Amino acid sequence: MSPLIKWTPFLEPFEDMDKMFSEFMPVARGMQTGFMPAVDVYEDKNNVIVETQLAGVDPEKVDISIENDVLVVKGESEKKSEVEEKNYYRKEIRRGSFYRSIPLPTHVLGDKASAAAEDGVLKIFIPKAPEAKPKMIKIKTKKIN
Repeated sequence: MSPLIKWTPFLEPFEDMDKMFSEFMPVARGMQTGFMPAVDVYEDKNNVIVETQLAGVDPEKVDISIENDVLVVKGESEKKSEVEEKNYYRKEIRRGSFYRSIPLPTHVLGDKASAAAEDGVLKIFIPKAPEAKPKMIKIKTKKIN
């Protein structure tokens, strides 16, 4: 299993640099939509389990797919259409579309995966594929007289 990678959301100094970069690079600006939710990936005896917090997102509007042992979670958090002038001191709550692609640590049976949402946490259970056993191949020989 891969080593644990700690998620660090405190990269504010880089946000301004990222915004400036995206203004100068229109191609990059197209990729900078929405946010990328944090995930926990762990396993038990039979499953790889992925958890992500999606507070404020309707679970019915989240798409989950698995292909080639890569999990993709995408969707959109709705922004209320009310126009309200607010005098923000900080605006950190992200709204809009999100996309997350997660390479899974082992082979899985993607077509047997299930998902549940409870209290703003999406939990995806993906059964592990049985370990592939090497197949022994017998060599046939012909006797020459």
